[in-house]
Amino acid sequence: MQLSKKAGNITPSITLAITAKANELKSQGVDVVSFGAGEPDFNTPENIIQAAIKAMYDGKTKYTPAGGLLELKTTICSKFKKDNNLDYKPNQIIISTGAKQCLANVFMATLNPGDEVLIPVPYWVSYPELVKLADGVPVFVETLKENNYKYTVADLEKALTSKTKALLLNSPNNPTGTIYHEEELLEIASFAKEHDLLIISDEIYEKLIYDGEKHISIAALNEDAYERTIVINGVSKTYAMTGWRLGYAAASESITKLMTSIQSHMTSNVNTIAQYAAIEALNGPIEDLNNMIKEFENRRNFMIYKLEKLNEISIIKPNGAFYIMVNISSYLNTTFKDQTINNSVDFAKVLLEEEKVAVIPGAGFGLDDYIRLSYATSMDIIETGIDRISTFLSKIK
Repeated sequence: MQLSKKAGNITPSITLAITAKANELKSQGVDVVSFGAGEPDFNTPENIIQAAIKAMYDGKTKYTPAGGLLELKTTICSKFKKDNNLDYKPNQIIISTGAKQCLANVFMATLNPGDEVLIPVPYWVSYPELVKLADGVPVFVETLKENNYKYTVADLEKALTSKTKALLLNSPNNPTGTIYHEEELLEIASFAKEHDLLIISDEIYEKLIYDGEKHISIAALNEDAYERTIVINGVSKTYAMTGWRLGYAAASESITKLMTSIQSHMTSNVNTIAQYAAIEALNGPIEDLNNMIKEFENRRNFMIYKLEKLNEISIIKPNGAFYIMVNISSYLNTTFKDQTINNSVDFAKVLLEEEKVAVIPGAGFGLDDYIRLSYATSMDIIETGIDRISTFLSKIK
């Protein structure tokens, strides 16, 4: 029996594979330092937890409309107005099981077989696979180091074809932590207008920004950008709610209607209790969020300080999210204990085996000369882990 060709063409997530291997070693009692986490190590704030408990005791444990609670949609509309100067109505909002499902809904609602989506390199590992699942074609847009791996209109022009349907924007970016500034966004919005493209703007890390930088949503630039942009966001990163699985998207009424119809058959509504928790997250105090951002910035600075002491490596300094991309090209095409280290996957595998440090290979993001380190972990773990990496590098060369 032949199973799904489409499913067979999907590349497994390198991020999840490395994390699973590290967790397996930990379960065996091995002292593993993991820099793979794509989630805050802080617990969900107490007020949010209590809101979820209250919702359960109040009997709010039944189905909701497939696209989410009206109260939560209204709260999200207020959030967009306050934070991004964007005006949305509740019927333009969909609540999904994480930002990842929002993206899946967007691609299924907008792509026809063969439609192309422009994706900048480096990219979050799931973008191309989600496009393929929706019968679209991911087209990778090569970016330059001197542009901090952000794409320009010149880069986009090279990748444009008659089949291009949409472009994907991720700011702050996973994995680089770079941020697109207003003038860059204006140029991208103008390009999308000229070629009548949809803009899919993943803004899940919008609050995790440092050095006095500011997040700007491309949808807020002008009326045309607003009409052609689907904004993706959620509570996972900002409120340390990754396990609650709640994301949301805002788009035109017609696109949101299609996304909701798809979701009604795929999963129906998001966990009801998580929706009530998200209302509290968006309406409640922000002291915990501010403290988390401050701590992430301190950790980022410390990790940069430690990494810059290592020999023959360089980094992409992040202004947002909680990752640092580390260039390991000087240590590739080497041999260690009869094992060849030709690429970032080899490097990550041998590093985990030899020094018990888990990192994410850059190959999963389209940058094979790099590894990704997350600083969503404690200062002690950062210090121990970087010291182990230093030991490993000294053994290779």
